[in-house]
Amino acid sequence: MGKARSAPDIWIIIPTLLLLTIGVIMVYSASSVLAFREFGDSFYYLKRQLIFAVLGVIAMFFTMNVDYLVWKRFGKIALFVCFGMLVIVLIPGIGVVRGGARSWLGIGAFGIQPSEFMKIGMILFLAKLLSENQSKITFFTKGLLPPLGIMGLAFGLIMLQPDLGTGVVLVGASLLIIYTSGARLLHLSYLGMIGIAGFVGLVIAAPYRLQRITAFLDPWQDPLGAGYQSIQSLYAIGPGGLVGLGLGMSRQKYSYLPEPQTDFIFSIIAEELGFIGGTLVLLLFTILVWRGMRAAITAPDTFASLIAVGIIGMIAVQVIINIGVVIGMFPVTGITLPFISAGGSSLTLMLTSVGILLNISRYSR
Repeated sequence: MGKARSAPDIWIIIPTLLLLTIGVIMVYSASSVLAFREFGDSFYYLKRQLIFAVLGVIAMFFTMNVDYLVWKRFGKIALFVCFGMLVIVLIPGIGVVRGGARSWLGIGAFGIQPSEFMKIGMILFLAKLLSENQSKITFFTKGLLPPLGIMGLAFGLIMLQPDLGTGVVLVGASLLIIYTSGARLLHLSYLGMIGIAGFVGLVIAAPYRLQRITAFLDPWQDPLGAGYQSIQSLYAIGPGGLVGLGLGMSRQKYSYLPEPQTDFIFSIIAEELGFIGGTLVLLLFTILVWRGMRAAITAPDTFASLIAVGIIGMIAVQVIINIGVVIGMFPVTGITLPFISAGGSSLTLMLTSVGILLNISRYSR
């Protein structure tokens, strides 16, 4: 194929595996009390996390050795499959409701989340579409509107579940790809204003979202209701201080902080490992994003560059939203922390995406 291939970027591999290791340790520490209460097994969530971590690492090393151009051939098919799953999950009796959202397909404790597949499917498809039509992207109707329409359809299906957090991550990563491909900032600014108006409409249309906004502005208005998670998260972070209470010594995991192993796991990290532990996690994410953007800049072609931008954008947006929620900067959205929060399809697909990024780094100029 004429491309010089080298070793993958070790500075993408190292922070990814370190974050995964921290995640496995902290999932056990955060979930042991909850797992024993619900399942009589303190290691329940740890065992699940280890299974998906191993599957994810295998998938990462597999995609690391698959030429990224393969995804150009299958990008459209992958998108159609993802749309099909998003429709199927909405059918009562097939889609499984968890946490108030019909967003899962599966049996019993094991399942997949189609919206997670859509995130990477959308990245691959947009990279293909925009790399082949880059000269049109400055035109609103024939260049910008088609990718925005596809993105909007996916966002709409995800909102029917409803899952605002995942939808925001998908839109954020997609817009970053579209902007990087050469879209006019003026067009995107107009669309941003429309998007803000639409977001306000979504919030007004669902009372629970409005409660989350008011709880974000003043969680003490309803400390036992809508503001409970935010308050308990801050109660976890505060006592952590510089070095934390010590690994396994969290107090908030004793049925105070809801779902400490998923959305609010960073609260437990800050409580047990303190400012130093939280800063280490942020530093590892910073290194990963930096090297990912370097891979995008030095990629051999536009298709590879846009994939890299999309994957790093997906990770960065998710990290910003999750930690922003935990420290009270954003309303509660239900977004997990990549590589660290307990998860199945989200963890496996995130590691698979990093594998694609690593393959691109092998052809860096």
